[in-house]
Amino acid sequence: MATEITIVLGALAFGTRVDEAQSVDLLDQYTELGGEWIDTANNYSWWMHPSGLGGQSEAIIGRWLGKRPGMRERVKLSTKAGAEPTVPNGYPEHVEGLSAAALRAALGKSLDLLQTERVDLYWAHIEDRSVPLEETVEALGGFVADNRVGRLGASNHPAWRVERARMLAAERGLTGYTAMQLRWSYLQPMPGVALPQSGHVHASAETFDYVGATGQWLWAYNTMLDGGYTRPDRPLPEAYAHPGTARRLAALDEVAAELGATRNQVVLAWLAGGPIPVAPIVGVTTAAQVSEALGAKALRLTPDQRAKLDAAG
Repeated sequence: MATEITIVLGALAFGTRVDEAQSVDLLDQYTELGGEWIDTANNYSWWMHPSGLGGQSEAIIGRWLGKRPGMRERVKLSTKAGAEPTVPNGYPEHVEGLSAAALRAALGKSLDLLQTERVDLYWAHIEDRSVPLEETVEALGGFVADNRVGRLGASNHPAWRVERARMLAAERGLTGYTAMQLRWSYLQPMPGVALPQSGHVHASAETFDYVGATGQWLWAYNTMLDGGYTRPDRPLPEAYAHPGTARRLAALDEVAAELGATRNQVVLAWLAGGPIPVAPIVGVTTAAQVSEALGAKALRLTPDQRAKLDAAG
Protein backbone atom coordinates (compact mmCIF):
# COMPACT_ATOMS: atom_id res chain seq x y z
CA MET A 1 0.00 0.00 0.00
CA ALA A 2 1.27 3.48 -0.88
CA THR A 3 2.31 5.71 1.97
CA GLU A 4 0.07 8.69 2.58
CA ILE A 5 1.44 11.95 1.31
CA THR A 6 2.42 14.80 3.61
CA ILE A 7 0.27 17.93 3.49
CA VAL A 8 1.76 20.72 5.62
CA LEU A 9 -0.56 23.25 7.25
CA GLY A 10 0.65 26.75 6.42
CA ALA A 11 -0.13 29.07 9.34
CA LEU A 12 1.07 32.33 7.78
CA ALA A 13 -2.26 34.17 8.18
CA PHE A 14 -3.02 33.01 11.72
CA GLY A 15 -3.39 35.95 14.08
CA THR A 16 -3.70 38.52 11.31
CA ARG A 17 -6.00 37.83 8.36
CA VAL A 18 -7.43 34.86 10.30
CA ASP A 19 -8.42 35.70 13.87
CA GLU A 20 -7.54 33.56 16.85
CA ALA A 21 -10.85 31.72 17.16
CA GLN A 22 -10.84 30.70 13.51
CA SER A 23 -7.14 29.82 13.63
CA VAL A 24 -7.76 27.48 16.55
CA ASP A 25 -10.65 25.85 14.70
CA LEU A 26 -8.44 25.29 11.66
CA LEU A 27 -5.64 23.79 13.77
CA ASP A 28 -8.14 21.47 15.45
CA GLN A 29 -9.63 20.43 12.13
CA TYR A 30 -6.26 19.78 10.53
CA THR A 31 -5.11 17.51 13.34
CA GLU A 32 -8.47 15.74 13.59
CA LEU A 33 -8.16 14.86 9.90
CA GLY A 34 -4.73 13.34 10.49
CA GLY A 35 -2.50 16.30 9.66
CA GLU A 36 0.90 16.27 11.32
CA TRP A 37 3.10 19.21 10.23
CA ILE A 38 2.45 22.90 11.00
CA ASP A 39 4.62 25.47 9.25
CA THR A 40 5.11 29.04 10.43
CA ALA A 41 7.87 31.67 10.77
CA ASN A 42 8.91 34.24 13.31
CA ASN A 43 8.08 37.08 10.89
CA TYR A 44 4.48 35.95 10.12
CA SER A 45 2.83 38.19 9.38
CA TRP A 46 4.47 41.57 9.92
CA TRP A 47 2.98 43.01 6.71
CA MET A 48 -0.58 42.34 7.90
CA HIS A 49 -0.21 43.51 11.50
CA PRO A 50 -0.48 47.10 12.79
CA SER A 51 2.79 46.70 14.68
CA GLY A 52 4.77 46.08 11.49
CA LEU A 53 6.39 43.13 13.27
CA GLY A 54 5.74 39.38 13.21
CA GLY A 55 5.15 36.71 15.84
CA GLN A 56 1.35 36.52 15.67
CA SER A 57 1.22 33.08 14.05
CA GLU A 58 3.70 31.49 16.46
CA ALA A 59 1.84 33.00 19.43
CA ILE A 60 -1.50 31.53 18.36
CA ILE A 61 0.00 28.10 17.74
CA GLY A 62 1.62 28.23 21.16
CA ARG A 63 -1.60 29.17 22.93
CA TRP A 64 -3.42 26.43 21.03
CA LEU A 65 -0.84 23.85 22.11
CA GLY A 66 -1.05 25.08 25.69
CA LYS A 67 -4.78 24.34 25.75
CA ARG A 68 -4.51 20.91 24.12
CA PRO A 69 -2.83 18.43 26.50
CA GLY A 70 -0.85 15.85 24.57
CA MET A 71 -1.08 17.73 21.27
CA ARG A 72 2.61 18.66 21.21
CA GLU A 73 3.44 14.95 21.04
CA ARG A 74 1.08 14.54 18.07
CA VAL A 75 2.18 17.41 15.85
CA LYS A 76 5.48 18.52 14.40
CA LEU A 77 6.45 22.19 14.33
CA SER A 78 8.34 23.98 11.59
CA THR A 79 9.39 27.61 11.98
CA LYS A 80 11.92 29.98 10.45
CA ALA A 81 14.27 32.82 11.33
CA GLY A 82 16.19 35.49 9.48
CA ALA A 83 13.49 37.67 7.91
CA GLU A 84 11.84 39.33 10.89
CA PRO A 85 12.09 43.16 10.68
CA THR A 86 14.22 44.76 13.36
CA VAL A 87 12.11 47.92 13.12
CA PRO A 88 8.41 48.13 12.26
CA ASN A 89 7.82 47.52 8.55
CA GLY A 90 11.59 47.44 8.08
CA TYR A 91 11.78 44.56 5.58
CA PRO A 92 13.93 44.11 3.54
CA GLU A 93 16.40 46.85 4.56
CA HIS A 94 16.22 46.10 8.28
CA VAL A 95 15.92 42.40 9.10
CA GLU A 96 17.48 40.24 11.79
CA GLY A 97 19.56 38.13 9.39
CA LEU A 98 21.48 34.94 10.14
CA SER A 99 24.22 35.97 12.55
CA ALA A 100 24.78 33.74 15.57
CA ALA A 101 23.40 36.39 17.91
CA ALA A 102 20.31 36.97 15.79
CA LEU A 103 19.61 33.26 15.46
CA ARG A 104 20.00 32.64 19.18
CA ALA A 105 17.59 35.45 19.97
CA ALA A 106 15.13 34.34 17.31
CA LEU A 107 15.04 30.71 18.41
CA GLY A 108 14.59 31.65 22.04
CA LYS A 109 11.66 33.91 21.22
CA SER A 110 10.09 31.33 18.90
CA LEU A 111 10.28 28.63 21.56
CA ASP A 112 8.64 30.97 24.07
CA LEU A 113 5.83 31.93 21.69
CA LEU A 114 5.26 28.35 20.57
CA GLN A 115 5.28 27.21 24.22
CA THR A 116 7.63 24.35 23.48
CA GLU A 117 11.17 23.33 24.28
CA ARG A 118 11.97 22.10 20.79
CA VAL A 119 11.00 22.64 17.16
CA ASP A 120 11.10 19.72 14.78
CA LEU A 121 12.36 21.62 11.73
CA TYR A 122 14.09 25.00 11.87
CA TRP A 123 14.70 27.01 8.71
CA ALA A 124 17.04 29.77 7.68
CA HIS A 125 14.25 31.80 6.09
CA ILE A 126 16.27 33.90 3.62
CA GLU A 127 19.91 34.23 2.65
CA ASP A 128 22.21 36.57 4.55
CA ARG A 129 25.48 36.99 2.71
CA SER A 130 26.59 39.72 5.10
CA VAL A 131 27.36 37.01 7.66
CA PRO A 132 30.07 34.38 7.15
CA LEU A 133 28.38 31.10 6.30
CA GLU A 134 30.52 29.38 8.91
CA GLU A 135 28.92 31.51 11.63
CA THR A 136 25.39 30.58 10.55
CA VAL A 137 26.29 26.90 10.22
CA GLU A 138 27.83 26.76 13.69
CA ALA A 139 24.89 28.51 15.33
CA LEU A 140 22.30 26.29 13.67
CA GLY A 141 24.30 23.13 14.31
CA GLY A 142 24.51 24.11 17.96
CA PHE A 143 20.72 24.21 18.20
CA VAL A 144 20.54 20.57 17.11
CA ALA A 145 23.37 19.63 19.47
CA ASP A 146 21.54 21.11 22.46
CA ASN A 147 18.29 19.39 21.37
CA ARG A 148 16.27 22.54 20.81
CA VAL A 149 15.93 21.71 17.11
CA GLY A 150 15.30 18.37 15.45
CA ARG A 151 16.54 19.07 11.92
CA LEU A 152 17.58 22.05 9.81
CA GLY A 153 16.39 23.47 6.52
CA ALA A 154 17.18 26.32 4.14
CA SER A 155 14.33 28.35 2.70
CA ASN A 156 14.81 30.55 -0.39
CA HIS A 157 18.44 29.51 -0.81
CA PRO A 158 20.18 28.37 -4.01
CA ALA A 159 21.37 24.78 -4.04
CA TRP A 160 25.05 25.72 -4.15
CA ARG A 161 24.77 27.70 -0.90
CA VAL A 162 22.96 24.81 0.78
CA GLU A 163 25.67 22.40 -0.33
CA ARG A 164 28.44 24.72 0.84
CA ALA A 165 26.76 24.99 4.24
CA ARG A 166 26.41 21.21 4.45
CA MET A 167 30.11 20.79 3.73
CA LEU A 168 31.04 23.31 6.41
CA ALA A 169 28.80 21.54 8.90
CA ALA A 170 30.31 18.15 8.07
CA GLU A 171 33.85 19.52 8.51
CA ARG A 172 32.89 20.67 12.00
CA GLY A 173 31.04 17.53 13.00
CA LEU A 174 27.76 19.43 13.11
CA THR A 175 24.31 18.68 11.77
CA GLY A 176 23.68 20.50 8.51
CA TYR A 177 20.71 21.25 6.31
CA THR A 178 18.58 18.26 5.33
CA ALA A 179 15.64 20.15 3.82
CA MET A 180 14.96 22.94 1.34
CA GLN A 181 11.86 25.12 1.03
CA LEU A 182 11.12 26.90 -2.25
CA ARG A 183 8.22 28.12 -4.33
CA TRP A 184 6.83 25.36 -6.58
CA SER A 185 3.52 24.34 -8.10
CA TYR A 186 2.12 22.56 -11.14
CA LEU A 187 1.81 25.71 -13.24
CA GLN A 188 5.18 27.22 -14.08
CA PRO A 189 6.11 30.90 -14.52
CA MET A 190 7.97 32.11 -17.57
CA PRO A 191 11.72 32.24 -17.00
CA GLY A 192 12.96 35.75 -16.40
CA VAL A 193 9.56 37.24 -15.56
CA ALA A 194 9.46 38.63 -12.04
CA LEU A 195 7.06 37.13 -9.53
CA PRO A 196 4.87 39.58 -7.62
CA GLN A 197 6.42 38.40 -4.35
CA SER A 198 9.99 39.63 -4.72
CA GLY A 199 11.32 37.45 -1.92
CA HIS A 200 10.13 34.17 -3.42
CA VAL A 201 12.76 31.84 -4.83
CA HIS A 202 11.43 29.31 -7.34
CA ALA A 203 12.57 25.71 -7.54
CA SER A 204 14.13 24.52 -10.80
CA ALA A 205 15.28 21.37 -12.57
CA GLU A 206 18.62 21.88 -10.83
CA THR A 207 16.83 21.87 -7.46
CA PHE A 208 15.29 18.48 -8.15
CA ASP A 209 18.57 17.09 -9.43
CA TYR A 210 20.25 18.29 -6.23
CA VAL A 211 17.65 17.06 -3.74
CA GLY A 212 17.42 13.73 -5.54
CA ALA A 213 21.19 13.25 -5.38
CA THR A 214 21.58 14.33 -1.75
CA GLY A 215 18.36 13.06 -0.17
CA GLN A 216 17.18 16.52 0.86
CA TRP A 217 13.52 16.87 1.79
CA LEU A 218 11.90 19.44 -0.48
CA TRP A 219 9.03 21.56 0.85
CA ALA A 220 7.03 23.74 -1.51
CA TYR A 221 5.18 26.95 -0.69
CA ASN A 222 2.62 28.95 -2.69
CA THR A 223 1.45 25.61 -4.03
CA MET A 224 -2.10 26.85 -4.69
CA LEU A 225 -0.89 30.10 -6.29
CA ASP A 226 -2.99 32.20 -3.93
CA GLY A 227 -6.20 30.58 -5.16
CA GLY A 228 -5.29 30.98 -8.84
CA TYR A 229 -6.31 27.44 -9.78
CA THR A 230 -9.93 27.81 -8.73
CA ARG A 231 -10.88 31.39 -7.89
CA PRO A 232 -11.86 33.85 -10.64
CA ASP A 233 -11.24 36.71 -8.21
CA ARG A 234 -7.61 35.60 -7.83
CA PRO A 235 -6.15 35.83 -11.36
CA LEU A 236 -2.78 34.24 -11.95
CA PRO A 237 0.23 36.59 -11.88
CA GLU A 238 1.59 37.90 -15.18
CA ALA A 239 4.49 35.46 -14.97
CA TYR A 240 2.02 32.64 -15.71
CA ALA A 241 0.47 34.35 -18.76
CA HIS A 242 1.88 32.07 -21.47
CA PRO A 243 0.48 29.25 -23.66
CA GLY A 244 1.85 26.49 -21.43
CA THR A 245 -0.53 27.55 -18.65
CA ALA A 246 -3.63 26.86 -20.76
CA ARG A 247 -2.30 23.44 -21.80
CA ARG A 248 -1.48 22.51 -18.22
CA LEU A 249 -4.87 23.64 -16.93
CA ALA A 250 -6.57 21.53 -19.62
CA ALA A 251 -4.60 18.45 -18.55
CA LEU A 252 -5.34 19.24 -14.91
CA ASP A 253 -9.08 19.43 -15.61
CA GLU A 254 -9.01 16.15 -17.51
CA VAL A 255 -7.28 14.28 -14.69
CA ALA A 256 -9.47 15.91 -12.04
CA ALA A 257 -12.60 14.72 -13.90
CA GLU A 258 -11.21 11.19 -14.11
CA LEU A 259 -10.52 11.11 -10.37
CA GLY A 260 -13.60 13.02 -9.19
CA ALA A 261 -11.24 15.46 -7.48
CA THR A 262 -10.66 19.22 -7.52
CA ARG A 263 -7.90 20.98 -9.39
CA ASN A 264 -6.20 21.78 -6.10
CA GLN A 265 -6.29 18.16 -4.97
CA VAL A 266 -4.72 16.95 -8.21
CA VAL A 267 -1.99 19.58 -7.87
CA LEU A 268 -1.24 18.37 -4.34
CA ALA A 269 -1.17 14.73 -5.45
CA TRP A 270 1.13 15.62 -8.36
CA LEU A 271 3.49 17.48 -6.04
CA ALA A 272 3.63 14.91 -3.28
CA GLY A 273 3.50 11.70 -5.27
CA GLY A 274 6.22 12.27 -7.83
CA PRO A 275 9.53 10.44 -8.27
CA ILE A 276 11.03 13.05 -5.93
CA PRO A 277 8.25 13.63 -3.40
CA VAL A 278 7.53 17.20 -2.33
CA ALA A 279 5.87 18.22 0.93
CA PRO A 280 3.33 20.87 -0.16
CA ILE A 281 2.50 23.66 2.26
CA VAL A 282 -1.12 24.76 2.01
CA GLY A 283 -1.95 28.16 3.42
CA VAL A 284 -5.50 27.94 4.72
CA THR A 285 -8.05 30.45 5.94
CA THR A 286 -11.27 28.38 5.87
CA ALA A 287 -12.50 24.98 6.99
CA ALA A 288 -13.34 24.07 3.39
CA GLN A 289 -9.72 24.60 2.39
CA VAL A 290 -8.50 22.27 5.14
CA SER A 291 -10.98 19.57 4.11
CA GLU A 292 -10.03 19.89 0.46
CA ALA A 293 -6.29 19.74 1.15
CA LEU A 294 -6.44 16.79 3.53
CA GLY A 295 -8.76 15.05 1.08
CA ALA A 296 -5.78 14.86 -1.28
CA LYS A 297 -3.77 12.69 1.13
CA ALA A 298 -5.18 9.45 -0.23
CA LEU A 299 -5.35 10.58 -3.88
CA ARG A 300 -3.09 8.61 -6.21
CA LEU A 301 -2.32 9.42 -9.82
CA THR A 302 -1.94 6.53 -12.23
CA PRO A 303 1.26 6.44 -14.30
CA ASP A 304 -0.74 7.52 -17.34
CA GLN A 305 -2.30 10.45 -15.47
CA ARG A 306 1.06 11.62 -14.20
CA ALA A 307 2.54 11.31 -17.67
CA LYS A 308 -0.31 13.36 -19.08
CA LEU A 309 0.24 16.10 -16.51
CA ASP A 310 4.00 16.08 -16.98
CA ALA A 311 3.79 16.25 -20.77
CA ALA A 312 1.49 19.28 -20.87
CA GLY A 313 3.15 22.65 -21.11
